[in-house]
Amino acid sequence: MFCAEQGISRKTFYLLRRRAREQGPDAAIEPRSRRPKNSPSKTADETIEMALEIRRLLEESGLDYGPISVSDKMAALEMPAPSPATLARAFRKAGVARAQPQKKPRSSWKRFVYPRPNDCWQIDATAWVLSAGRTCVIFQLIDDHSRFQLASLAAESENAASAVEVVTTAVTRHGIPRRFLSDNGTALNPTRFGRSSQLVNYLLSLGVQPITGKPYKPTTQGKNERFHRTLTQWLSKQPWLIRCRSCKPNSMSSRSSTTPNAPIKASQSG
Repeated sequence: MFCAEQGISRKTFYLLRRRAREQGPDAAIEPRSRRPKNSPSKTADETIEMALEIRRLLEESGLDYGPISVSDKMAALEMPAPSPATLARAFRKAGVARAQPQKKPRSSWKRFVYPRPNDCWQIDATAWVLSAGRTCVIFQLIDDHSRFQLASLAAESENAASAVEVVTTAVTRHGIPRRFLSDNGTALNPTRFGRSSQLVNYLLSLGVQPITGKPYKPTTQGKNERFHRTLTQWLSKQPWLIRCRSCKPNSMSSRSSTTPNAPIKASQSG
């Protein structure tokens, strides 16, 4: 009768009675945690420790060391690879990273990407300071769909001849794109200002449509701008490069769950 009136089972009644006898009446009615005694799906502490170590090594090497990069690296090493979300929580708990949602722009809520490899390429150049204050300019050419670095070139300045050279290298390796995005720089695509360039003429001769972002709107080339950070982060961890008169960095991975060149290879094999 008592169990029916209180809406509890007989099993619960006997449990509360035993708890009241052993720990007192107050302990019997005090709410307790429903957390399970064990969590089979919980990530092992050893795995988290290894993830933290890999993150440290990637950071020291100048490579991307976010949760996605760490997860990809662990999978490449055939180690148990927690999801990026799990690693992000573990990094925040360990105090090596912190959430900064205020930095996420509204435009990032919807990601724009061309549907296939070679639908559109992006080119941009970034400056790098060498020894004794000397500078060079590094052209980076990426595929919009996969963010794979198609070619790169270190030049003394941002000039048309070097721009044509890096694009020619990429065309030889990966074929001809449908569109080609750049800023409005004189060496790249100054058509908005009523002028042409060697690069524009070269692209038109291949049947490629050259397009540009609006002046003073670098966010149009946001993928390339982000890749500049990956490049400069890596270069800053390579002391021997500072002494070089020029440098030609190799292709580097971007933030992706698969290798960035996988879509490129798939499209070429198809």
